[in-house]
Amino acid sequence: MTAASVRKGATRASDIPENILEALSRGEIQSATLAECMALNQATLMRVVFPRLSSPALKAIDAACELGVLKRMARIGEVLLSELGAAGIAQCSSHGADTVRGWACFMVGAQSGLDVVGRLAAVRPLADDAHFGVREWAWMAVRPHLAQELDSSITHLARWTVEPSEYLRRFASEALRPRGVWCAHIASLKREPGQALPILSPLRADPSNYVQDSVANWLNDAAKDQPDWARGLCAKWLKATPTDATRRICQRALRNLK
Repeated sequence: MTAASVRKGATRASDIPENILEALSRGEIQSATLAECMALNQATLMRVVFPRLSSPALKAIDAACELGVLKRMARIGEVLLSELGAAGIAQCSSHGADTVRGWACFMVGAQSGLDVVGRLAAVRPLADDAHFGVREWAWMAVRPHLAQELDSSITHLARWTVEPSEYLRRFASEALRPRGVWCAHIASLKREPGQALPILSPLRADPSNYVQDSVANWLNDAAKDQPDWARGLCAKWLKATPTDATRRICQRALRNLK
């Protein structure tokens, strides 16, 4: 069995070889699985990447590492932004370690005074990152702001649905899922999921499985609160766009409905 296959098979922290975990915590390699993302020592990584951070900042980051993963990342983003300013975002964004680029996402999330357009522009390179983990951190980091300005967010994210990059098209769908993953629900979209049709409809026959899965999960979220709406929308889509992509989306979207 090769080292790469061992890494791909690691689904728990206990499955990760110690030498891999140490390399991850020093920022020498990128994570290969979600388990690796969660298991690396961010306090160690911080000291490697930013050895000259102030003592109060390091204490705050050590305390953040005791929190759940999303709160941890958000708090680290706040501390780094306070210590390094906007220049720190560029520094983290260009780092080889995916977790460090994840910190950049939450530094963007922590910035004040940005409107939807400005925040989306700032997070865009990270939303289009080659690493799966960074792309997830990107939407999680800005989702609270997008949810607070829902109408504007939908309008601007709808423009991302025609981007050449499947990563950006997926971000458009994933960022405003009604229930989401590891994050607060968006009550308005649970009540009225049709508000998001400017995002969803252009993606109903997207050629990318990566995007299809996100759209299907969006509708599956909606179906938990508005099952008739989800059924009706899928029926409409299947009639108007009877493609394999649309069929796949709708089958997955309605998977929990009887």
